[in-house]
Amino acid sequence: MAGPKDIISLIQSKQDIEEFQQLNWKGTFEDYLSIVISDPKVCRTAFQRIHDMILSHGVEEYTEYKKKVVKYKFFEDIEWGGVDAVYGLDTSLMRLVNIFKSAAQRYGTERRILLLHGPVGSAKSTIVRLLKKGLETYSKTKDGCLYTFGWLDEKSGTEKYTDCPMHEEPLHLIPEEFRADVEAKVNAKVKDANRHVRIEGELCPSCRYQFSELLGRYNGDWTKVIDHVQVRRLVLSEKDRIGIGTFQPKDEKNQDSTELTGDINYRKIAEFGSDSDPRAFNFDGEFNVANRGLIEFIEVLKLDVAFLYDLLGASQEHKIKPKKFSQTDIDEVIIGHTNEPEYRKLQNNEFMEALRDRTVKIDIPYNTRLKDEVRIYERDFNPSLIKGKHIAPHSLEMAAMWAVLTRLEEPKKASLNLIQKMKLYNGQTLPGFTEDNIKELRNETEREGMEGISPRYIQDKISNALVDEEGEGCINPFMVLRELETGLKHHSLITSDEQRKRYKELLGLAREEYEDVVKNEVQRAISADEEAIKRLCDNYVDNIKAYTQKEKVKNKYTGEDEEPDERLMRSIEEKIGIPENRKDDFRREIMNYIGALAVEGKTFEYKTNSRLQKALELKLFEDQKDSIKLTNLVSNVIDKETQEKIDVVKQRLIRNQGYCDICATDVLNFVASIFARGDSKQS
Repeated sequence: MAGPKDIISLIQSKQDIEEFQQLNWKGTFEDYLSIVISDPKVCRTAFQRIHDMILSHGVEEYTEYKKKVVKYKFFEDIEWGGVDAVYGLDTSLMRLVNIFKSAAQRYGTERRILLLHGPVGSAKSTIVRLLKKGLETYSKTKDGCLYTFGWLDEKSGTEKYTDCPMHEEPLHLIPEEFRADVEAKVNAKVKDANRHVRIEGELCPSCRYQFSELLGRYNGDWTKVIDHVQVRRLVLSEKDRIGIGTFQPKDEKNQDSTELTGDINYRKIAEFGSDSDPRAFNFDGEFNVANRGLIEFIEVLKLDVAFLYDLLGASQEHKIKPKKFSQTDIDEVIIGHTNEPEYRKLQNNEFMEALRDRTVKIDIPYNTRLKDEVRIYERDFNPSLIKGKHIAPHSLEMAAMWAVLTRLEEPKKASLNLIQKMKLYNGQTLPGFTEDNIKELRNETEREGMEGISPRYIQDKISNALVDEEGEGCINPFMVLRELETGLKHHSLITSDEQRKRYKELLGLAREEYEDVVKNEVQRAISADEEAIKRLCDNYVDNIKAYTQKEKVKNKYTGEDEEPDERLMRSIEEKIGIPENRKDDFRREIMNYIGALAVEGKTFEYKTNSRLQKALELKLFEDQKDSIKLTNLVSNVIDKETQEKIDVVKQRLIRNQGYCDICATDVLNFVASIFARGDSKQS
């Protein structure tokens, strides 16, 4: 059994004294100038620092609908275990990072308010939270280090230290008339002109007072003034209110603009004699503490009008106006988020024109790609987090499917239904649809992803299903879908019976899709012989190739040339409802698809064409199903030999598909009931 000394020894062995010393480095102003000359990036602006922080985690590039997309790994939240990972929003995040890049190069967007706009639960707050904790961590690294300063007062007989209340850049201590020469010296070896050090901004009122007092004491000798300056490493921290601020509007009666720019310290007025003495002022408003970093405005458009003047000056001029003092320079990223109703109010309010003009809106929609939506729920509901209860395969997928369906607009093409559109968005191939077609589908929509069901609602209902006693150790898709439907009666964001009816219809589509999925899954488990399917596919392709090119097929056994096997081809095509008068079209379609892959240097595999895969599996299943009388499960009349074969299928489901004994039994009974009623849906 471990004792107190063991615990203390454990902590002692894990602590990093050297890192603590590095993060708490202190030195003279001259020491700091040496650091600046050797590593000018310590003087970066807030926008430059955030942009570099995002890039430091690496990028990936991929092509989607013939357009290059850059994926920034920072938003995968790998460093923090993925708890705030953002999925499926690569295009929106790419636009956000491009704004940071433009601002880092001083192209104008550094003087704008960044506004994340989208429906509730679309990851707006998560993105800002990632930026904040990313900044905290980055400021502790060698590449992300930055510095501030304070004042040493030797008059008291002891070395009394007063920190700059706004943690500002030490180079602000250099008087305006000397800055051009200093910049030239520092930038002499900096090749990237966009990263040249620029000394911008003046001392805050508190430091300006200290500076003026010392300059007077030493008869204008600046070199003696900086002997009182101590530079130190600055680590950004939201909890310590250093470099990261958060402001959340309250009701109008309790709103006070001093929360943003600081307030008078009335207890110190008696000591210093004036409320305009900077020593009697607390520079602790959210704008003050966020200097050098980032300030988040939660529901920014709910701000009282009095706050907006501060916000406009802070964005456009990079200045704030504390009470009783002149305008004060700040260097920080201003980022807010809001939902659609509030943004519509902004658009319709002519008095807010100045704010609209200084705002860059970045749409943060819901996911419209199924696999990304599934990842959201897998992060929260997985075996490492959920103990004592098993989640049956496809439970999360069906919930995610319904969520995505509620966000999609009905396709305008008569030949395309909503499920097919979702599959195209998910990267699946459908006959007759190319990347250009999918791009057109995207372009013809106006509000896709900006409406629909929130991931929060899905998460709540999955949680309900997990704690429901009916589950008996395992929850399945039907339990989850039932919870989703029941909750629609009281959903606060559903505004009409028509909308509620549509969502219920979409739940029906998800159930139908699930039936199709599990039926195919059981069929594959029964005919689980991939080599047999591959042989069947090769045989089919050989025959349709000969048929379309009006050639003969060489019999592998006799070596003789024979006519294409029409019976084999039709037995496969009929499984997916290809009529006799469309067989030629289907066969040419498959051959064209194979040819297109060959041009791209890719090898055809039956799994890349979902319809053909389904047809082959159904054909093989039909050839083998008589050996397993699955429908006997419904009547409970099962002989020993059949039971053994069914147990083999169940074990395949458990071993290959992630089922447990409970849900494997349930799914076999469910599929057996489908076969028993002759419901062999083909699509």
